[in-house]
Amino acid sequence: MSIEVRSIRKTFGKYTALDNVSLTVEDGCLTALLGPSGSGKTTLLRVIAGLEQADAGSGPILFHQEDVAKTSVGERRVGFVFQHYALFRHMTVFDNVAFGLKVRPRKVRPSREEIREKVHAMLSLVQLEYLSGRYPAQLSGGQRQRVALARALVIEPRVLLLDEPFGALDAKVRRDLRRWLRRLHDEIHLTSIFVTHDQEEALEVADRVVIMDKGRIVQEGSPDEVYDNPKNPFVYEFLGNVNLFHSRVEKGMAHFHGLRVESPQHETAKGEGGRAYVRPQDFEISREPLGESSFQATVQHIYRLGATVRLELAREGEYLTIEVELTNDEFRARGISKGDKVYLRPRRVRVFTDQEMDDSYTSSQL
Repeated sequence: MSIEVRSIRKTFGKYTALDNVSLTVEDGCLTALLGPSGSGKTTLLRVIAGLEQADAGSGPILFHQEDVAKTSVGERRVGFVFQHYALFRHMTVFDNVAFGLKVRPRKVRPSREEIREKVHAMLSLVQLEYLSGRYPAQLSGGQRQRVALARALVIEPRVLLLDEPFGALDAKVRRDLRRWLRRLHDEIHLTSIFVTHDQEEALEVADRVVIMDKGRIVQEGSPDEVYDNPKNPFVYEFLGNVNLFHSRVEKGMAHFHGLRVESPQHETAKGEGGRAYVRPQDFEISREPLGESSFQATVQHIYRLGATVRLELAREGEYLTIEVELTNDEFRARGISKGDKVYLRPRRVRVFTDQEMDDSYTSSQL
């Protein structure tokens, strides 16, 4: 079941939540709507579900080429999973999952036996059949969210929509549950959209990532595409940690911190100001100079982060903090300590001129 929305606008008073948004989700695709708070991602999800109505003059909302913009939530046959489970506390797991089937109109309501079979099959799919007689208060957060997912799936929805489905869970449970969701999706291939502000979550789970800001879509693509080739500074800074250096761009070269690095997309630049971005993992570090393309810095702090080590460095006489990430093996091999003077060389640099940044900001306001 493909989903397409065209030129959707949604305002709340003077506040514009969605500003002429168009999006296509292919059949069977797991798509993440990613962005900061207030970017419009949840509003877009609710408009697709029918829980919010787009403003007059907005374009159609198509489910497999059928316009559902004027149909009810029930008629759209959408499975919706909320952040806070929304389970009925007085009902068992079985009855929570069965609820959507039991409240159907009598003409289309399955028989008791059919309901029992569907619910047990769904609980088996989400690996919770052994908990069918328990109440929500007797479950962990991850188990409750799987019950909520089973309840959404048992009605055999045409699409599945999830609003921050793991937001109320602790870090380890989030990681486990999102990997479980990815495996489940690979099994059932149901067209799904989930909202998140967690970059790691979106990049790990989704087939496609749609990045939103100020009610507009600013970039979409595969996880690798949006991470490796950000279209503008907002996307670069939003997707993970990054070091920012003020630079000068001229004839395809960017100059910063005494370095000259190639910037092929700026062959015609004539001494323009700009910003150079380097991710912490994209630095080479050495105790010896690495040629003209390196600069010296002093290790200020060392943070051990499990499988990686983060270094904070600074150049003499400057207040700019530079972050570098190494694997544990790399860190141990170099024998780096606090206070050491080392040399850094960027392996990968992305440059935006001031004009490109102005254009990006302006386009996000249109």
